[in-house]
Amino acid sequence: MMKILLILLAVIAVAAILFASVITSDGKPVVPEGKGIITLDAGEFEAFPLPDYAAKHVTDDYKSYFVEVEPGIKVHVLEVGSGFPVFLQHGNPTSGFLYRKVAAELPTDRLRLIMPTLVGLGFSSKIPASRHTLENHMRWINSVLEQLKLKELVYVGQDWGGPIGMGALTLSPNLLKGAVLLNTGIKAPTEKINVSRAHAIVKTPIVGELMLEVFTSIFEQLHRIQGDSGSIPADVVELYGRPVLESGNAKAPLAMMRMVTDGPDHPSTAAMKAIEQYVQGLDIPAEIVWGMKDPILGHLLPTMKLNFPKAPVTETKGGHFLQEEVPDQIAAAVLRIVNQVQNSETY
Repeated sequence: MMKILLILLAVIAVAAILFASVITSDGKPVVPEGKGIITLDAGEFEAFPLPDYAAKHVTDDYKSYFVEVEPGIKVHVLEVGSGFPVFLQHGNPTSGFLYRKVAAELPTDRLRLIMPTLVGLGFSSKIPASRHTLENHMRWINSVLEQLKLKELVYVGQDWGGPIGMGALTLSPNLLKGAVLLNTGIKAPTEKINVSRAHAIVKTPIVGELMLEVFTSIFEQLHRIQGDSGSIPADVVELYGRPVLESGNAKAPLAMMRMVTDGPDHPSTAAMKAIEQYVQGLDIPAEIVWGMKDPILGHLLPTMKLNFPKAPVTETKGGHFLQEEVPDQIAAAVLRIVNQVQNSETY
């Protein structure tokens, strides 16, 4: 009897080890394929026809295409409108579609709204978890801006779109003419601290994988960090989650949570310091629009005010993904900043 019990325990132990090895694997690259060519002023790019479940969320005048930022790594870009460029960067675990409601509130006859999707999310390429670093994402998004041959822009950033988007601009510093900051953080930590309890928990190997990749899907939890939980209905969960979950590599959401700094020794901290220094040297029109019901980043508003002390602040009842809840207030801020930039250029 004891021998049988020991054999069973050994089998269970081996199975547990194999299971842990599988769920903590790095993940394989997945390269999306487009169809046809789209021609922009900057040149020709690989077109990507949107599947029906995504296409229904945007109008027919949207352009959808890939920018290859290095061999096998493609960034999916949505854009609509023409005129002054506005670069809108989302964060984890959404996609460029996060700004579709904001775009609907803006005059696309005078604004070119450019919405890239971070590598690993949406319809962009999927990569091994180990390749998710702040420096890599900065470089890849900067490559998009460079290949589009932009000369100037107004920037809008939320969540990881804050440091990644602003970090991309540190590599092309002359592009930035104005900014709208949404719920995000661009300050390097000087002491050990976690941005939230969830971030503290998921950084533990195996525990994080079990929480976000086995027991539940992060996409099914997005409504919990909203001011209005109904602002993320089932079709929006599908919009953000389906391209990731169906790709065969759903490593990005957890990897990006682990990218968040938790102290001076974190791998992202050096890049965050460079971004913070860049921001401190800016002299541009800026506004802050904040979701005060955001349980993850809502408390960082005072820090953002220190980064942009002259920026008007709009406090909203939105949560973490405030683009889904208060797009009109975000769009109004974007338009005010664009007007300031264009008016200053006329004199």
